[in-house]
Amino acid sequence: MENQGAGQGLHARVLESLGPAITAGEYPPGTILRTDELEERFEVSRTVIREAIRVLESMHLVASRRRVGVTVRPTEEWNVYDPRVIGWRLAGPDRPRQLRSLTVLRSAVEPVAAGLAARHATPAQCAELTEHAMGMVATSRGQQLDAYLVHDTAFHRIVLTASGNEMFARLGDVVAAVLTGRTHHHVMFTDPDPAAVTLHVQVAEAVRVGDADRAEALTREITVGAMAELDVLAP
Repeated sequence: MENQGAGQGLHARVLESLGPAITAGEYPPGTILRTDELEERFEVSRTVIREAIRVLESMHLVASRRRVGVTVRPTEEWNVYDPRVIGWRLAGPDRPRQLRSLTVLRSAVEPVAAGLAARHATPAQCAELTEHAMGMVATSRGQQLDAYLVHDTAFHRIVLTASGNEMFARLGDVVAAVLTGRTHHHVMFTDPDPAAVTLHVQVAEAVRVGDADRAEALTREITVGAMAELDVLAP
């Protein structure tokens, strides 16, 4: 029997194998996953397999039924907002379509969120937004994409949170997942587009001075630019 720490490591290993396989279509919807076969394949206990399956069930990737087993669910039933599901899909063959889908979502939500942030952001949130915009400027040269990502992700989280809309705020993890996936899978130029960096600085200023229309318009420019980059880097 695995101890608790080892068990958690083992179930994570199983999860990180099964999750990407399901989202990549290696196990099409309707496929039955037999726990005894999974135990043998991964050389782990039934408890470990059950824990991994429980997590996959929480993502709506599979359904577990007595006498039927574990069945891969139809794609339209998946929790596509789960950051792990997003990460797995971005690592798979459907990456370009997934990036477009997520960027369209951002295009619909972030400009409105920025306009609301200009009305509702606290002084502390305005300061953080400016800090991370400046951080993006500082890391936008010299191929510092990982450092840039930290500031870029934080910037967009703050915009969504500062909107005052709790539904928008919950999309922070989704936006972080797409920004991270875009960077880690090299769907970025070696240095960020200078015009995009400047736009982030201008959004921070528009939010700080309470100019909702300008904050919304500038953020829409950012999302349009992100889609244009995909046309080049992930056609």
